[in-house]
Amino acid sequence: MGFRKLETSLPGIIIIQPDVFGDDRGFFLELHNQRSFAEIGLGHLQFVQDNLSSSSRGTIRGLHFQAPPHAQGKLITVLQGHVLDVAVDIRKDSPTYGKCITAEMKAEDHTMLYIPEGFAHGFQVLSETCLFHYKCTNYYHHGSEGGVKWDDPQLAIPWRNTGTEPTISGKDQKHPALADFVSPF
Repeated sequence: MGFRKLETSLPGIIIIQPDVFGDDRGFFLELHNQRSFAEIGLGHLQFVQDNLSSSSRGTIRGLHFQAPPHAQGKLITVLQGHVLDVAVDIRKDSPTYGKCITAEMKAEDHTMLYIPEGFAHGFQVLSETCLFHYKCTNYYHHGSEGGVKWDDPQLAIPWRNTGTEPTISGKDQKHPALADFVSPF
């Protein structure tokens, strides 16, 4: 058993493909194995909290982050459904500051995505429903939560037409645009 690691256009964001073993009964895979992660250069990651969200078609969650010293890296897995996952580089000294990456993730593909500290993260549900799981490298801290406006034209995130108006929390509607954002990273 093991994992394959694929680099992306934003340094630090990694696609992880697990070995999947299937037969007429279904399938088996490991979502996390510290030894196997070490073999692909991710042994330094220590996860302390798991989160699970359930959402319906058209829901957009994000773009969220936790500020230092409570910053979080996230290992994302879609357990049921289909999402457009988004990460935006908010590291002020990064050559890719303000750039975003998107990845379509489907439960049946079993692909995982690692997003390190210094990125705002969000997703849009493209299926009827979705179970979205993520492991975090730090504990949630209410006073450290922040965000960037999900529909900022400067980010030009290619949100999908799901046939329904996006459902966005009041909190997510209030995040600043990138031009008005002061990064803690």
